Amino acid sequence: MSDNSGAIFEQGKQSIKIPIPIYIRASASIVGTKEGAGPFGDLYDIVGIDDKFGCDTWEEAESTLQKEALQTAIGKAGLKNDDIRFLFAGDLLGQSIASSFGLGGFHIPLMGMYGACSTCGLSLSAATVMIAGGMAKYAACVTSSHFASAEKEFRYPLAYGNQRPLSSTWTVTGSGAFVVSSEKSDKDRAMITGLTIGKIVDYGIKDSMNMGACMAPSAADTIYQHLQDFERKPEDYDKIVTGDLGTVGKKALIDLLSQKGVDISSVHMDCGIEIYDKSQDAHAGGSGCGCSAVTLSAYILKQIEEGKWKHVLFVPTGALLSKTSFNEGQSIPGIAHAVELVSCRG
Repeated sequence: MSDNSGAIFEQGKQSIKIPIPIYIRASASIVGTKEGAGPFGDLYDIVGIDDKFGCDTWEEAESTLQKEALQTAIGKAGLKNDDIRFLFAGDLLGQSIASSFGLGGFHIPLMGMYGACSTCGLSLSAATVMIAGGMAKYAACVTSSHFASAEKEFRYPLAYGNQRPLSSTWTVTGSGAFVVSSEKSDKDRAMITGLTIGKIVDYGIKDSMNMGACMAPSAADTIYQHLQDFERKPEDYDKIVTGDLGTVGKKALIDLLSQKGVDISSVHMDCGIEIYDKSQDAHAGGSGCGCSAVTLSAYILKQIEEGKWKHVLFVPTGALLSKTSFNEGQSIPGIAHAVELVSCRG
């Protein structure tokens, strides 16, 4: 427990209760052309004209995504850069270069985060604990992914033209940024009231073209533990939202939880399934750090803000591989972090 504010409490085995609400003051989402043509196209703050965003390289483009998303979120919060005490950011590239090159110009103390595609949940969790502990009034969280930079980092350069199996997902080109605060305002989009920090779960799967199967066990583990820690049932939530399991991972998640006597099928939603429509040929769905981040900013928070959903469990999922571990024949562990979101309308 925090001695300074009394706001942070251990809850069960791996969760944290935040009795003093932490507010998501504002958020921003910036996406590429494919995402802009999807079901949430009208909800994003900015849709790029081309996926290089005026830059010379894919990596520079991803850095630009982060820079523009953060600046937009800070502006929507009615704040200045100097108001942000700490910045929590990460991406999928080696040594998180999209974040370091994209955010250096803000001159905000940075805590680099890496949770693969769960980074949005990880950064929101870290910022929430920091603020609830009385160590900051405002913090910002940023993450991103880019289809082309991720393909080059983890799979094959685009010029190779390899065929993708139906189990594969399409890395989202996008960045989501969030301003989190301990102060209530008329701009607030949602409250963060609880966290469940995930464990690494490894079922020995080695197929990098089936990220949903790799991440589903960790999502099931975190969701189950969250429900146990807070003594809740799935129907206590309007939605339980996973990050990017896709169609393959969704089925695995439902099956794994059913083995534990938990049925989330009526309230489950996956960002990777919702971000593209069937005509866009994304195979199993969307993935990448940007997938859950832009869906949270553009769609999920909108539903909460408008009072359509009052209680949401947001569970971004990540596959903890690198090209080195994959080439050495290692399995692909997964991790998932849960953030409890509640409507400010009560």
